[in-house]
Amino acid sequence: MATTAGRPERTVGAGWGFALLLVLTGAAGLLASWVITIDKFKLLEDPDFTPGCSLNPVVSCGSVMESDQAEAFGFPNPMLGLVAYGVVICVGVSLWAGARFPRWYWLGLGAGCLFGVGFVSWLQFESLYRINALCLWCCLAWIATIVLFWYVVSHLVTRQLLPAPGWLVTFFDEFTWAVAVLHLGIVGMLILTRWWDFWTS
Repeated sequence: MATTAGRPERTVGAGWGFALLLVLTGAAGLLASWVITIDKFKLLEDPDFTPGCSLNPVVSCGSVMESDQAEAFGFPNPMLGLVAYGVVICVGVSLWAGARFPRWYWLGLGAGCLFGVGFVSWLQFESLYRINALCLWCCLAWIATIVLFWYVVSHLVTRQLLPAPGWLVTFFDEFTWAVAVLHLGIVGMLILTRWWDFWTS
C-alpha cells in the first residue's frame, strides 16, 4: 500500500450514482466517437460519401469531418475520443464495483476532464465561427464531456481532493447539476443565435 510520511495514503471511492454517470457519459462519448470514426473512414474511401447526419447547410457532419480542425493532432479527433471515453467507462465500472483510488489518480482524472472540456470548447468555437457547420454526433460528445467535467470537479471538491472553501463545497454538493445545465445552456444559446435566421426561416 502506498504511504505518505509513513501513513497509509488515503483512498477515495464514489457512490453508485457518480459511477453510473461516468459510465453513461463515457458511453455517450464513445458512441459519438465510434460513429464519427466510421463515417470518417467512409469519407476517406469515397469523397462523395454523405454522412447520415448531414441534414442541411448548418447541420452538416461532412463539412466538419473535412475541416482541418477535425484532425487537430494529425489524426481524426474521434480516435482520441475512443481512448478517452473508454477510460472513463472503465473508471466508472471500477467505482461501481467498489474500487477506491488515491488522490493522484483522481487528480489525473480531473486533469483529463479539464483537457477534454477545453478541447471541446475550442471545437465549439471553430465549429460555430470558422467551419460554420454543426455535427450532431459532435454535439453529443460535447454534452457528455461538459456533464462529465462538472461532476468530476464536484467530486474532487466535495471529497476534499482539491482545496476549496466551505461555501464552494456546499454549493457543489447541492448544485452541480445547475452548473452543468448553465454551461450547456450557454452553448445552446450560442448555437441558437449563431444561426438564428436559419432556424427561424
